Amino acid sequence: MYQVTSDGIDKTRRMILQGAAVIALASIAGIRFGLTEAFAAANDKYPEDAFKQKSSDDAIKSLYGKTATASDKVKLDAPEIAENGAVVPITVSSSLPDVTSISIMVTENPFSLAASYKIPAGTVPSVASRLKMAKTSNVIAVVEAGGKLYSASKEVKVTVGGCGG
Repeated sequence: MYQVTSDGIDKTRRMILQGAAVIALASIAGIRFGLTEAFAAANDKYPEDAFKQKSSDDAIKSLYGKTATASDKVKLDAPEIAENGAVVPITVSSSLPDVTSISIMVTENPFSLAASYKIPAGTVPSVASRLKMAKTSNVIAVVEAGGKLYSASKEVKVTVGGCGG
């Protein structure tokens, strides 16, 4: 039902717009006063040391404290040839149960760990990203599921414009 006031404005519409404005202001306040960072910090610590590792093995050990085994249940989609190393599309998914994280390494980059994602319980374990690659390199996807690590890898040939110039 619509309620039109004497000035011809629908009260229901006005209430919806006011509610949307309140939500928008609350979001801006959260960003402005660092509430989103505080919430993220309370939930998980940023793996700073893992992102500083030069080799993929060191990054995996720093991130997880153990090694991964190859699995056909980890699906890594990446182009065989990347015409532009500045934006290489990578997709990782898994059919493993209880996936808690997915990480992507680029072995020939200055720092191997390119991305690491926490996967909330009950969500589909699939991530997609565009990575910068210095040169032709192996891309390694590591999936943590049920307390164990599983991986898949693929060589991606970079022709132009990687990190190294």
